[in-house]
Amino acid sequence: MPIVIPKEIPAFGVLKKENIFVMTPKRAITQDIRPIEIAIVNLMPTKIETEVQLMRLLSNSPLQVNITLIAMESYESKNTSQEHLDKFYKTFSEVKNMKFDGMIVTGAPVETLAFKEVKYWQELTEILNYTEKNVTSTVFICWGAQAAIKHFYDIDKKTLPKKMFGVFPNKAVQKHELLLKGLDDTFYIPHSRHTKVIEDEVKKHPNLRVLAEGPDCGLSIAKSKDNKKFFFFGHSEYDRDSLQKEYIRDIGKGMEIDQPANYFIDGDVNNIDMRWVGTANLLFYNWLNHYVYQTTPYDISEIK
Repeated sequence: MPIVIPKEIPAFGVLKKENIFVMTPKRAITQDIRPIEIAIVNLMPTKIETEVQLMRLLSNSPLQVNITLIAMESYESKNTSQEHLDKFYKTFSEVKNMKFDGMIVTGAPVETLAFKEVKYWQELTEILNYTEKNVTSTVFICWGAQAAIKHFYDIDKKTLPKKMFGVFPNKAVQKHELLLKGLDDTFYIPHSRHTKVIEDEVKKHPNLRVLAEGPDCGLSIAKSKDNKKFFFFGHSEYDRDSLQKEYIRDIGKGMEIDQPANYFIDGDVNNIDMRWVGTANLLFYNWLNHYVYQTTPYDISEIK
């Protein structure tokens, strides 16, 4: 089944070339079904790349998914044209009276700042509060996950001695968790971050459940006990070359940084071992199926 996005958005052409079923809103209104409404709060500077990454994963199901892109009103993007934002994005004030079956809040390159120092922190907390009564289930990614777990559970982050950078092995902590259904005993997730949440506090919190962790990367996935919040501390949505681009960029800035772990084959920066794509597809498919589609009411106005 299709993902419904405007024909003019860059992701439409990219996904269509990958033989992914994309549909324009004009065609979608002729379908006699109730589509799943997903909002993406895109905090990443590379907004177009992130749109493609997440839309690709959300298309991997038999559901028709309508996408609403949301950008911060309280911050002016430096890396995405205003024309693109005006054409394809809405602000929170434009959607705050709507309800969504699911929401994704992305990461952002602001993790070394204290949360309250982030320019759009107040606006983001309003969105986080909004999800409680207006969204069936939300996925928070990387810094977005750290921000949400701080806001909802007052669990802080701390700075790592060096950047967590690479593709790391993980194992399921909750063996029968539906989010992890179909994953191998050992599965890989990319991480790229300078901070981490205080893991002991996550593990002992009565309303949180740790789902996956690794010996090198620590906590990768957690959720709220009521399944309304999922915290992805890595970047399973990343493209094949996302870490490569980041590494080359950092080296170009003169930064001292190790090569991403378990990523380049024999240290060759042009030879990448992509070992997380199956995990990424299953994580988003399982979330969309088990925690959005099978949980959300048919009448979207009844979301509580």
